[in-house]
Amino acid sequence: MKAVYKNTVLAESDHTEIVENNHYFPRKDVKMEHFTKSDKQYTCPWKGDATYYHIQAGEELLKNAAWSYEDPKEKAKNIAGHICFESKYVKP
Repeated sequence: MKAVYKNTVLAESDHTEIVENNHYFPRKDVKMEHFTKSDKQYTCPWKGDATYYHIQAGEELLKNAAWSYEDPKEKAKNIAGHICFESKYVKP
């Protein structure tokens, strides 16, 4: 799977975790140089507290376009250390 915005590859992995039809990419497969933490906050009842990221792709800033669960609840431990993107950026 790949996460791509225009010509910028944001992540690429053969080992994504799928949760609620979203692909979570291992952090080691994400090009973190494109990311800055956002102030947005969200708590999922079963996954826990989300950390959001803005993505810088060339001259464009995609606000809150990626997220992770740094310390997920027990039922979501498989996505610890993974980053998820809005589905419109993810391609096989």
